[in-house]
Amino acid sequence: MITQKTINEIFETARIEDVVGDFVSLKKRGVNLIGLCPFHNEKTPSFTVSPSKNIYKCFGCGEGGNPVNFVMTHENFTYPEALRYLAKKYNIEIEETRTTSESEQERKLFDSLFLINKFAQEWYTDQLLNSNLGKSVGLHYFKERGFLEETIKKFGLGFAPPGGDDFVKTAKQKGYNAELLKKAGLVTQYGKDFFRNRVLFTIHNLTGKVVGFGGRILEANKKAPKYINTAESEIYNKSKILYGMYFAKKAIRQKENCLMVEGYTDVISLHQAGIENVVASSGTSLTVEQIRLVKRYTPNMTILFDGDPAGVKAALRGLDLVLEQDMNVKIVLLPEGEDPDSYLNSLGSQAFEEFISDNARDFILFKTSLLLEETKGDPIKKTALVKDIVNSIAKIPDPIKRSVYIKECALRLEVNEQVLVSSTNKLMQQALTKKKQREAFKQQNEEEGFWPTSEEPSHTDEVAPQPKKSGISDDFQEKDIIRLLVEFGDKEMEPGLSVAFYILANMEDIMEEFDNDFYKLVVKDCYQRVKEKVPLTQKYFLTHKNEKIQRLAVSVMSSPHEYSPNWEAMFGMSLQTQPTPEKNFKRDTIKSVDRFKFRKVDRLCRKNVEKMKSLQERGDVAGYMKAMKVHQKLTKLRKELGDLIGTVGAIK
Repeated sequence: MITQKTINEIFETARIEDVVGDFVSLKKRGVNLIGLCPFHNEKTPSFTVSPSKNIYKCFGCGEGGNPVNFVMTHENFTYPEALRYLAKKYNIEIEETRTTSESEQERKLFDSLFLINKFAQEWYTDQLLNSNLGKSVGLHYFKERGFLEETIKKFGLGFAPPGGDDFVKTAKQKGYNAELLKKAGLVTQYGKDFFRNRVLFTIHNLTGKVVGFGGRILEANKKAPKYINTAESEIYNKSKILYGMYFAKKAIRQKENCLMVEGYTDVISLHQAGIENVVASSGTSLTVEQIRLVKRYTPNMTILFDGDPAGVKAALRGLDLVLEQDMNVKIVLLPEGEDPDSYLNSLGSQAFEEFISDNARDFILFKTSLLLEETKGDPIKKTALVKDIVNSIAKIPDPIKRSVYIKECALRLEVNEQVLVSSTNKLMQQALTKKKQREAFKQQNEEEGFWPTSEEPSHTDEVAPQPKKSGISDDFQEKDIIRLLVEFGDKEMEPGLSVAFYILANMEDIMEEFDNDFYKLVVKDCYQRVKEKVPLTQKYFLTHKNEKIQRLAVSVMSSPHEYSPNWEAMFGMSLQTQPTPEKNFKRDTIKSVDRFKFRKVDRLCRKNVEKMKSLQERGDVAGYMKAMKVHQKLTKLRKELGDLIGTVGAIK
């Protein structure tokens, strides 16, 4: 178990902008950073990172938290795994206390698979660089491709010898568990090496950890597949991985474009030539998960196709998925007989980049021109082409972009623009109807118990339980009290008087009047901490052992709006009646507490009036007179509070 001292050091060191920036393309907006949310599909950025508060928040799906929360959610890590990841990132030495072997085994399940894969990569690379067979066969192959030793080591390339159990024997001698070797996909069910007599390409996840391998056979063998991949495991899902993304993500953000190629060697060759914003789909059709992975870093994708018209036409059919994700897609067709690797070696890196820039054509317009050549003089084929193009345009979510494509394609296809508009709208309406039918069917089956429902709670902006439905809700005022405690609890109203002490001392007698039970729980937690004279810091909430309190803290600390300093910096215009928001907590605290007390006293007044009516109807004179005295005191207090906050009117 990681010691609290190490945990504290990790939380104090990790910067949210650094951590998120490894996975999401962020742009400056005021004092914050903004980007496309990695947790749900969106085309307008609503994902905000606050360096000053060291938190992130998505105002679209509600996800939010600190650097550790982000790594846990994004990488599906456990809490200890996220801490270890950040410790490694910031070179923090981890101190641990002893724990039981059972819990240690469970905690290290994923770590074990990563360690085994790392060991395998190092062993295969060693076989490539240092064994006689590896050098004469595997290294010779890579050298022929022009790969330098530095590149080979960077990408973790390797060689699997032809012996049936060379790797598994070595792994067992090193103490690696036989079942875990099978789980990692490195050993067959019969205890033999999965990869034999192949050069190997190491597959990394976004954080650079080894999750699998791709193996290419070097001898002519019609019975054996040219490429084989690691079987899917707890840490490897082929549909969610793009080869080379770990090495490419920074360049993709910088160049605001992702080059998509087909094979491993294409990626490596381009990287070695200095063209680093390139990834590969590894010979399979792009999946939605892979497309969204690219979209985290850029909305722009350029796909490089080998110069084979038949192959291009087949590949184009699967690209409507890219349009559905609102990506800007361009196509580059290489000369016939060339692939990115060979053509790069032929032209050189600078000329190759210029070729891409000069020949990149919009996907839909490229598809239209390519297929139009086959329809000359054949109205049936042209009709099919028009339907194909309309089907692609209908996938585009952005109405303005759709309109532009319709106008351009109408000219090229020599078809009336209104016909394309009508056809596109019809397809979109059909798709919407099907979607509604699926949702209705799912909802009906959920209600009848035939459809599995998610056990995970939905992450919405409001993380606390909803307040009571009956009566008047004071949810906003209650949440504002929480906001002040979280953001400014340790600040001083005056020397020796903290914001937290001022708030809690003023509402000690009405703490039970909170409608929202969760907010009441948080306030009582704060009250206990203040009683013990422990500072109520933002860090306390953001690292609270109760995850609901963590999420609530992020929620109240985040806002989609911010005060712009440009009015003062550029135009000399500043706020005239009050300080800027972050310096206005004293006045804010006083007003918020007064409003909160006013609302609660007002409610007590209303309750007491109802009580007086009931006592009067029952003829309980003594009880009525007692309630009348309470009413007079409450009314007086309510008027005083009303005067403070400028509220007119009182219970009579």
